[in-house]
Amino acid sequence: MEKYSAFSLLKNTLTGHKHWPKSWRNAELKSAYDVVIIGGGGHGLATAYNLAKNHGITNVAVLEKGWIGGGNTGRNTAVSRSNYFYPESTRFYEHSLKLYEQMNDELNYNVMFSQVGIINLALDRHEMDIFRRWSTSIQLQGVDSELLTPEQIAEEVSILNMGAKTRYKIHGGFIQRRGGVSRHDAVAWAYARAADNLGVDIIQNCEVTGFDIVDGGIRGVKTSLGKIRTDKVGMTVAGHSSVVAAMAGIDLPIISMCLQAMVSEPVKPCLNRIVMSPKVGFYLSQSDRGEMVIGGGADSYTSYGQRGNLPTTESVLGAVTELFPTLSRMKLMRQWGGIVDIAPDASPIVSKTPVTGFYISTGWGTGGYKAIPAGGDTLAYTIANDKPHPLVEPFSLDRFAKGRLVDEGAAAGVAH
Repeated sequence: MEKYSAFSLLKNTLTGHKHWPKSWRNAELKSAYDVVIIGGGGHGLATAYNLAKNHGITNVAVLEKGWIGGGNTGRNTAVSRSNYFYPESTRFYEHSLKLYEQMNDELNYNVMFSQVGIINLALDRHEMDIFRRWSTSIQLQGVDSELLTPEQIAEEVSILNMGAKTRYKIHGGFIQRRGGVSRHDAVAWAYARAADNLGVDIIQNCEVTGFDIVDGGIRGVKTSLGKIRTDKVGMTVAGHSSVVAAMAGIDLPIISMCLQAMVSEPVKPCLNRIVMSPKVGFYLSQSDRGEMVIGGGADSYTSYGQRGNLPTTESVLGAVTELFPTLSRMKLMRQWGGIVDIAPDASPIVSKTPVTGFYISTGWGTGGYKAIPAGGDTLAYTIANDKPHPLVEPFSLDRFAKGRLVDEGAAAGVAH
């Protein structure tokens, strides 16, 4: 693999950029692998990379039914943060945020991670009381968080409507200054390039159709390109986890819903923070191209659709234009949706399963993108050692039977 650098850029500039090597091979599917990863998005590619780098397992295949990064990884708004309430969640997402901070150097790829900071708005005094508790919990865990007064928020976000007669009166909020955004496809490509360089086979346009299970253990994977012998399978198929798990006879306690996003026409820079409101269910940032990137809450019913419904779009845009009236006359350029898997306690499931050799990473809800680096690290550890990584022990599949829920949705008011 050619190392990306100023020198390589100059060298290829002199030759008209005609001789850049491919970022990853178009690998041929082999008949057997030590580990098969299902899902070629961020989590699957990060898992394969960590299996090879940290555990020396390089005979790995990543199977993607479409093209890598073409699922939920390419359908999100690319926000990363670690300001969760419960210690189990904060420890995990703080690990992930630190890996994002190191990603450019580790993977030799510019993922355009920009730590612009993320502000949570409190729209009534009761929500501000919750935010004080939430922010204090974050600080007690050694993670950065600052409470903000309405006056401080007005200084941070100059285009926010702070008028006395506004529908949503700002009572304060808090900020995590290390939170940020990155380029989602770059994250997928970076992990693909690094995994391929370590010997991982990336197989695109390869759909999984079933499993060979003998005496309660995985013995192979059936695909549209043929059968593969393997004793270990990692499932990272956000949005379709229940469908794939059912092929292995596992009934997962999750539902799938559509989470919406949209972007406006580009304008000059006017917003230098990510602004989020759990109460009305939106988050807003401005891309480096000038587009206003708007994320909304999940639709209120289960669905495998990837567009979302108009009532949710109207609700989200109504709140955005009320709080940011200067944006009200802008044109909406694109709107889409991604499918999220949501567990009963709105926390992920990274775990072994009743089927020996079948490991899962699912239930990420709206937190899947920010979890990519740590999700790949911890699932790879779990697969390689056949035991959960300490960071994901609280997120095992059996917690629902044992009543050990990590009810992050209720504690943090996350719009799941």
